[in-house]
Amino acid sequence: MAAPSYVHRERVRFGDLDAMRHLNNVVFLRYFETARISMIRDLMPAHDPAHPERDTFGLIFAECQIHYRAPVFFDEDVAITCTIGEVRRSAFRVDFAMDVGERRCADGCGWLVGYDYEQQRSMPLPDALRARLEGS
Repeated sequence: MAAPSYVHRERVRFGDLDAMRHLNNVVFLRYFETARISMIRDLMPAHDPAHPERDTFGLIFAECQIHYRAPVFFDEDVAITCTIGEVRRSAFRVDFAMDVGERRCADGCGWLVGYDYEQQRSMPLPDALRARLEGS
C-alpha cells in the first residue's frame, strides 16, 4: 500500500507575480515548501518544523528539482499534490505536481534527510516514520 497523496491549495496573490505578470519561479518553490511542510505535519504530528530544537530527530530539505511546464497567473487557484516517492535508510523523496484545473504548471521532487540536531548529522529515519512513508 502506498502512502496517501496530500493536496495543498494556494491562491496566486499579486505580490507573487514577476515583471511578466505570471507566477515568479521562486514562488513555485515557496508553494511546494508550504505543501510539503503541511504534509510532514500530518505524517509526523509531534514534529514541529518551526522548532526543530525541541526534537532530537528532524528533517533537512537537501535537494529540489522543479520542471516548469506552464505559466500561472494572478488569482488562479493552484493545487499542489505531494506524494512520497523513494524511501531510503536516512532519506526520502517527495514528488509534487502543481496544477491549475487540468493544466499542469510544474512538477518535480525534493529530498528530505533525517537529521539529528544534537549530533548535527544525518541519521536513519525512525521505523514508525518509515512505515508511514511506505504506506504500511
